[in-house]
Amino acid sequence: MQHAVGSPLPQPPQPGHGPAAGWSPAAHHPGPHHPGPHQGSAPVPPPPPGFTGAHRTPPVPPVPPAPHTPAPDTTGHLPLPPGGPVTAPSAPPTPAAPDPTTTTLAVLLIGPAGAGKTSVAKYWAEHRRVPTAHISLDDVREWVRSGFADPQSGWNDHSEAQYRLARRTCGFAARNFLANGISCILDDAVFPDRPVVGLGGWKRHVGPGLLPVVLLPGLEIVLERNAERSGNRRLTDEEVARIHGRMAGWYGSGLPIIDNSQLDVPQTAHLLNEVLTRSIASPPNW
Repeated sequence: MQHAVGSPLPQPPQPGHGPAAGWSPAAHHPGPHHPGPHQGSAPVPPPPPGFTGAHRTPPVPPVPPAPHTPAPDTTGHLPLPPGGPVTAPSAPPTPAAPDPTTTTLAVLLIGPAGAGKTSVAKYWAEHRRVPTAHISLDDVREWVRSGFADPQSGWNDHSEAQYRLARRTCGFAARNFLANGISCILDDAVFPDRPVVGLGGWKRHVGPGLLPVVLLPGLEIVLERNAERSGNRRLTDEEVARIHGRMAGWYGSGLPIIDNSQLDVPQTAHLLNEVLTRSIASPPNW
């Protein structure tokens, strides 16, 4: 027996009592009645899926699973690009002069023994407004303990190899700092008459964005400062004079030169910022 949607289901007859009291099939199903071969109520079919007795609830489509998103790398470290040096980020072109105290830079401070390279580089790095690392070639070279080749005992292939290894190590460290947004300043006694292992080597190790600056006080000042040194960093007066004479070749090279003979460390660092401002705006050709 069919029932229209929305009509209440009939009460099932009780055995031996006939139709339920007050219930007439004709009242709910107007029209002619054609009883089947067997008298009585037909079995009630089960309600269709979603039938609540008042309306049909449409089936709810299944919710697709959320796509799997891999966890982000939160280490904060950036991988170095393979096989090539990292170019030091430069300041965006603006009408105003770039501020070397807030720009990510890679600086190479060149000078003879006693020029004050290490002191100036350390002070400059400590007083910048952005993260900056000081990478000292002498410090890295002195990591070697057993078998350390001291140039005071004579320059040979062994000491040359250790200097070359230390420069490559410093260059890699500088690239790593720059790739993570940290400026760096390196100091080294680079000679102008050895461009392949000097500036050329640093350019290969760090990248073309490296800014070289020469720190070259007078010979008398260099001798006085060298006399205050101790250990294997103190050289003979003859060696200091020879190195200073070779460094004079930087005059006329196009690189910026700072004569800090009459300047203390903070004054030299301030002048270094001025020189770097000009170098950022117009990089030296080297």
